[in-house]
Amino acid sequence: MSATVIDGKAAAARVRERVAGGVAAFRARHGRPPGLVGIQVGDDPASEIYQRNKQKQAEDVGMAARRLKLPGETTQGELDALIDELNADPAVDGMLVQLPVPGQIAEPLIAARIHPDKDVDGFSPVNVGRLVRGEPGLVPCTPSGVMWLIREAGVALEGARAVVVGRSLIVGKPMALLLLAENATVTVAHSRTRDLAAVCREADVLVVAVGRAEMVRGDWVKPGACVIDVGMNRRDDGRLCGDVHYAEAAEVAGSITPVPGGVGPMTIAYLLANTLLAAERREGDEPTGGIV
Repeated sequence: MSATVIDGKAAAARVRERVAGGVAAFRARHGRPPGLVGIQVGDDPASEIYQRNKQKQAEDVGMAARRLKLPGETTQGELDALIDELNADPAVDGMLVQLPVPGQIAEPLIAARIHPDKDVDGFSPVNVGRLVRGEPGLVPCTPSGVMWLIREAGVALEGARAVVVGRSLIVGKPMALLLLAENATVTVAHSRTRDLAAVCREADVLVVAVGRAEMVRGDWVKPGACVIDVGMNRRDDGRLCGDVHYAEAAEVAGSITPVPGGVGPMTIAYLLANTLLAAERREGDEPTGGIV
């Protein structure tokens, strides 16, 4: 068997096209574009790249996008004051603080400070609670993108056995909740799971987000399964790889995401979708921005 490759770049382009149409309609109704602000604290090189990419893609779909870069010695109080200012700014529909942040700043306080209706990363306690309760809210971007890719692969989730390897607040836990909402039977596995390979082999849908290069081998995969690799790691030779051993898994799976070019492009695409959705809700529009 040779798995069907799920093309995340092409899928992300389709999401951005839909968002661009929604942005144009929003602008026609309200005389302004949705506004997105990204905050970076310090000079982390990867953060710099991510922030540039987010701003460019937001501008490409017609949004008003700003990047605010703060010194590495910025205090918690100074960051809080900026967030409060943006919370009150009617031109700002969505904001995010690029992670990681310097040690003097507490990440949980950031998520709690951003107004939940502008929390386009979907990390605030309010939005987490909304997701748990099945209520409308802003959902973390990567799990939302994964759901799109699973649907593109033609996988019927109702009654399927889904295994999520990883239990982070950013990917693992919200991923499990989204799958559960589609009536999959969900297992969340992690580093303490006994016989992890056997648990993975039970999965019709296997989502891996642990940050360990090529940990999941081909013989961990159920024949015909849909394998979604959220990991992004760098080998000693400098090449990128995921948390799944792609060459081995592709011989067993029914469909699989590559790294790079799989889940990664979907994350920014859904950041844009969340920004449009946040803008529509703030203006009292019938939401069209929510793609999931």
